[in-house]
Amino acid sequence: MTAEVPLRIALLSYKGNPYCGGQGVYVRHLSRELARLGHRVEVIGAQPYPVLDPGVTLTELPSLDLYRQPDPFRTPARGEYRDWIDLLEVGTMWTGGFPEPLTFSLRARRHLAARRGDFDVVHDNQTLGYGLLGGTRALGAPLVTTVHHPITVDRDLELAAAPDWRRRYSVRRWYGFTRMQRRVARRLPAVLTVSGSSRTQITAQLGVRPERVHVVPIGADTELFTPDPAVPRVPGRIVTTASADVPLKGLVHLVEALAKVRTEQPDAHVVVVGKRAEDGPVAQAVERFGLGGAIRFVTGISDEELVGLLRSAQVACVPSLYEGFSLPAAEAMATGTPLVATTGGAIPEVAGPDNGTSLAVPPGDAGALATALTRLLADAPLRARLGTAGRERVLARFTWTQAAKQTAERYRETIAAYPATAARAIAHSSPPPHPAPVRLPPTPPEEIC
Repeated sequence: MTAEVPLRIALLSYKGNPYCGGQGVYVRHLSRELARLGHRVEVIGAQPYPVLDPGVTLTELPSLDLYRQPDPFRTPARGEYRDWIDLLEVGTMWTGGFPEPLTFSLRARRHLAARRGDFDVVHDNQTLGYGLLGGTRALGAPLVTTVHHPITVDRDLELAAAPDWRRRYSVRRWYGFTRMQRRVARRLPAVLTVSGSSRTQITAQLGVRPERVHVVPIGADTELFTPDPAVPRVPGRIVTTASADVPLKGLVHLVEALAKVRTEQPDAHVVVVGKRAEDGPVAQAVERFGLGGAIRFVTGISDEELVGLLRSAQVACVPSLYEGFSLPAAEAMATGTPLVATTGGAIPEVAGPDNGTSLAVPPGDAGALATALTRLLADAPLRARLGTAGRERVLARFTWTQAAKQTAERYRETIAAYPATAARAIAHSSPPPHPAPVRLPPTPPEEIC
C-alpha cells in the first residue's frame, strides 16, 4: 500500500467537548488535519458531542447523557430507556461508578459491526472499553488506540488528597472503570500516546508491552495561537488553565504562590480558564489568603477568546502535579507568552529546558512557583526571550499537521498487519472528492447479545 492511498478512518470519542478537557481538543484538531491530508474521517461520538471542522463527518451515538448540565446525575424518564446498555449505564451511575467508557464501547461495537467494510481503521480515543475487544472480526477494521495518560494517575492523586475514608471509598468507586481499561489496554495491538512520560506510565501502570506503545506528540493550533504585538499585556496578569479542585492540576499551589508574589508585585493576579469550586481546597485557600479580588475564573470561552486572554497575559502558568502532555503549555508558548511550568509528568518535554524556553519548578512547591513568577513578572527582557524561544519550540516540534502525519503512518503500519483490510484500502485508492460534512443518524437501538 502506497503513502498516497487515502484512508477511511473511524475516530471514536466517548466525550468530546473541546472546552472541558484535552480529549475534545485532540479529536477536533487531529480529525481536521487528517482530512486536510486527504483522508476520510468520520468521528463517532457521544455527548457532549465534539465540535468539528469542515471536511469531517460527525455520527452521533447518543448515551443517556447522565452528567449534562444543569441536572448532572439525573435519573432518566421511563421513555428514555432504549435497551439493556441504557439500563447498565444508569445502574452503574446509581452505584457510584462512571459508566461511559464501557457503555460507549458497547454502542460503538454494535454500530461498527453494522457498517463492516466502511472503514480501513478504527481509532479509539482513550475509551478502552470491553466492547472494543475482538479485533478486526468484531469491529470490521483494525484498531488503534490513543491513551493520553493512564487515568490511574488521576485516581491515585485524588485518593492522596481525600480527607477521609468516605471520600476515598467514593473515589475508588468512581474510578472503578480503570480496572477495565487496564485489562483492555494489555490486549491492544497498537497504542499511541503523546509523550515519553506517558509511554512509561502506560507500560508500568497498564501493563502494555513497550514495543506496542508509540509516541506521537500532539500540539497547538499554530494558525490560531499566534503572537500579536498589537494586544497590550496587562501588568501582573497570570493565566492558567485548571479545574478548581482537580488535585492533578495543582491550582491550590498557584493560589498559595500568588499570595507570596503579591508581596513584591501588588498588581499580580490570576485568570483561571476553568470552573470555580464554591467549596474545597482552592476556595478555602483563596479565602484564607484574602485573594478574592485577585483571582478570576472564566468558563465556556471560545478558542479566539482564549487566544486573546493568553496574548494579554504577562505570564502563563502550568502548576500541574502531572500532565500526560500539556496542551495549555503548548498553546501559551505558541502565542509567545512566557511560561512558568512544573516538571510534573510530560510537561518538561513540552515546555523545554529551564531558562531556555520556560522557567521550570518542582510540582507541588508553592515557594519555588512564587519565586519563578516574581522573577518573570519583574524582568521584561527575560519575558521577551522566553516568549520568542517558546514559540519557536512549538513550531519545530508540536503542530497538529505533524501529529496527523505521524498518526497516519501508524495507521498504515497497523493496517499492513491485516492483509484483507490493506486490500480494501488499495481498492478504494481513487475515491470521489470529499463529501460535504453531514450528520448521520445514530444506529437504531436494537438489542444485542
